Amino acid sequence: MKKITYVKFILDLAMAITFVLLFNDRVLGGLTFHEIAGLGIGIAFITHVLLNVNWVKRVTMKLFDRKLPGKTRFGYLLNLLLLVTMTFIIVSGILISRVVFPNLNAGNEMWFKPTHIGVSFIVLILVGIHVGLHWHWVMGVVKRDFKKTSPPVVGVVLKLVAAAILLFGGYQMYTQNFPQRVSSAASSLFNAGSVQGMEGGKFRMGDGAGFQKGSGTGERPTPPQGGFEGKRGGFEGRREGGPGGESPVNVLLTYFGIMGVFVVITYYLDKLGMRKKRKNEATAS
Repeated sequence: MKKITYVKFILDLAMAITFVLLFNDRVLGGLTFHEIAGLGIGIAFITHVLLNVNWVKRVTMKLFDRKLPGKTRFGYLLNLLLLVTMTFIIVSGILISRVVFPNLNAGNEMWFKPTHIGVSFIVLILVGIHVGLHWHWVMGVVKRDFKKTSPPVVGVVLKLVAAAILLFGGYQMYTQNFPQRVSSAASSLFNAGSVQGMEGGKFRMGDGAGFQKGSGTGERPTPPQGGFEGKRGGFEGRREGGPGGESPVNVLLTYFGIMGVFVVITYYLDKLGMRKKRKNEATAS
């Protein structure tokens, strides 16, 4: 494996872990970590784009070429969506900042707060699909590492792991009201200035993101010593791990589980598409 590939892999893994931890603003010190790590994600994301800039240039030049594979075109559009949504998360996070930029009063904060959270869930789906499209590389590494094991055995084990991920991730999606949160995100995008209620899995000001309710004067509330008040800590809404904050392990398991559902589904759909393509090519020849 080339050195640059190792760099990309480590960077992507670090981004994924950090991004998932941001789904609860009580982990690892609370909102201070949330905002600083969020800025770090922004820098890492720009680095990720620069490392893949040659691929972007090549595909952009051939985007309307009929010979360009559909998977490549889909991957390009997916990456474009990721660029737009990640940029929105970073910018909106700065606009509603309480720690790093506490005095920055810009934009419609009543809209940015719930939308910042909601778009994060959409990005989680997009990242899962993105990883799923490249999962064949990971599977190839696994198969090489277990090359002494019977291929049928490896195949069965991998299918069992995929099934376990689907079951676990599906359960996490249910317990976290994931479909409702994504639906609320879509609603927020088209309803500027309105704030969805948190009942039934929707968002409410002062809830869900650990933010206090505003006073209506346009001034931002000052966070209390040691973190932010609120019944629900962060996106997850469950307080675990004692007074020091949420358990990072629980947050990682929850949201990697949800992401894993989209990774597995995308991987097997891609695999099915490649199989049909080879079959059609064999029939044509």
